[in-house]
Amino acid sequence: MSPEISNQSLLFLIVFVIVPLTLSYFYQLGMNKSILWSSIRGTVQLFAIGYILTYLFDLPAQVGIPLMVGIMLIIATFHARQKGKELPYILPVIFLGLLTVEASVLTMWLVFDMVQFTPSEVIPMSGMVIGNSMVAMGLALERMKSEFQENNGRLLAALSLGAEPKQASHLIVKRTLNAALIPNVDRIKTIGLVQLPGMMTGLILGGVEPVMAIKYQLVISLSIFSSVSISAMIVTLAMYRYFFNEHKQLLESMEDIKKQSEH
Repeated sequence: MSPEISNQSLLFLIVFVIVPLTLSYFYQLGMNKSILWSSIRGTVQLFAIGYILTYLFDLPAQVGIPLMVGIMLIIATFHARQKGKELPYILPVIFLGLLTVEASVLTMWLVFDMVQFTPSEVIPMSGMVIGNSMVAMGLALERMKSEFQENNGRLLAALSLGAEPKQASHLIVKRTLNAALIPNVDRIKTIGLVQLPGMMTGLILGGVEPVMAIKYQLVISLSIFSSVSISAMIVTLAMYRYFFNEHKQLLESMEDIKKQSEH
């Protein structure tokens, strides 16, 4: 078991904040306020969730798990929505996508006895799945908007030659999914070689045998890999069609898409 970290020791973590602050000041990056706010906010959030989880872990699993997972899904939905808020129906698409992924993964874990249906196991692992899926959806939305903007001429040419929106957008959908998956593909390639993943490290520090820690890490790593793929696919395939109007004409700006969704 690792030694307990004292509150006094935690104060020295300020050094890790001073380094990026110094870089921002020296190179005039204009990120001083963002760095300070992010550090303070992250610290407060972590301590808050620590106390909340302590309470939830004492509740019956049938109450604590749905409650916390539901909160995580809602927060993740609103956060990912910011990347594509101009698109119609983006909120329900993201929420239903995240819910589908989480329900599928949790069912797989329980059916094959990979985890126990207890708050202490399900909540942290579900948080990793939902968080990574949220990031994948955000990356997919950002990349898709960028691709439609950069390939405006090619899309117009394809449509003028009689291509359907689905055919004209095929390359954009492919590139969007590729961009959303690359970070996780690279992470899987180097797992255990370049980095010891967070869950495995935490379990080892908690006194769990390394082989058992590896098994848990494999469960969560491959679950995240699958979840990210499905999440990116759901949001991309559901949203690309809204870059066209009902007459199959390309909407050339996000402002046009926003106006279209308001009618």
